[in-house]
Amino acid sequence: MRITANGVELEVEVHGDSANPAIVLMRGLGTQLIDWPRSFIEALLAAGLRVVVFDNRDVGLSQKFEGLPDISQVASGAETPPYTLDNMAGDVVGILDALYIEQAHLFAISMGGMIGQVVAAKYGDRLKTFFSVMSSSGKPGLPGPTPEALATLNVETSLDASADEIIEATAEGLRVCGSPAYPLSEEERLAIGRARYERDYSPGGARRQMAAVVATGDRAELLKTIKVPTLVIHGADDPLVPLAAGEDTAAQIPGAALKVIPGMGHDLPDALMPEMANIVLTFIRGQFTSSRY
Repeated sequence: MRITANGVELEVEVHGDSANPAIVLMRGLGTQLIDWPRSFIEALLAAGLRVVVFDNRDVGLSQKFEGLPDISQVASGAETPPYTLDNMAGDVVGILDALYIEQAHLFAISMGGMIGQVVAAKYGDRLKTFFSVMSSSGKPGLPGPTPEALATLNVETSLDASADEIIEATAEGLRVCGSPAYPLSEEERLAIGRARYERDYSPGGARRQMAAVVATGDRAELLKTIKVPTLVIHGADDPLVPLAAGEDTAAQIPGAALKVIPGMGHDLPDALMPEMANIVLTFIRGQFTSSRY
């Protein structure tokens, strides 16, 4: 369904009983709600949660914005992007308002984790728990992506590229950034690329989202104000946002726990979802005993 949240039209799907505690799942740069593994959603539903997924602004079936910001100009402060992570954090709160959800758990990956950090810091009263997954505080000096992973962010498909070329480029990005212990087959990667392309292809949206990340910059001091119970989850083998970024995120958030998953890269492969669901549900139930487990 399409709802108005924070003045923006967003595509939202809600699964489960409205009487159950809600968990909001938030995607990363340029990806869509269809990218959530169905097995992960089903495990959360089976545990008695109400699951809310949505397309971030500028991707999927949600409202699109205009303009193609120059990322280097945004980084220097010479250009103002169409929106910031703060605006996108307001979208999350707007969804909660529209669905009459007073408080929710928030599981947010990659860029979504960055947005979630803003939500947890500025709207912490709306969250029960927060999961910052494969994300970063944006603090200068942290290790960056591998050259191959960085190239997947910078790929610009030509205007006359065919659908197959665009889909193949997506599949290659999934290969490079994927989990070495849970590799997707070429067929699976192409299927994901095709599903994304056929539902929505908006490369300008990803550029504008990236501009929002760059404009927001270092959130280390903001993270120190978070009071929401937080679990930072990170793959030990993430080539796009290295483990050091997850370790730093956990160090910045008072009382945050850190879960490192061996063999996990910068994705959520279906084979990993039983373990991921167990990690999330264990934390929600309060069954954790140390700052790293």
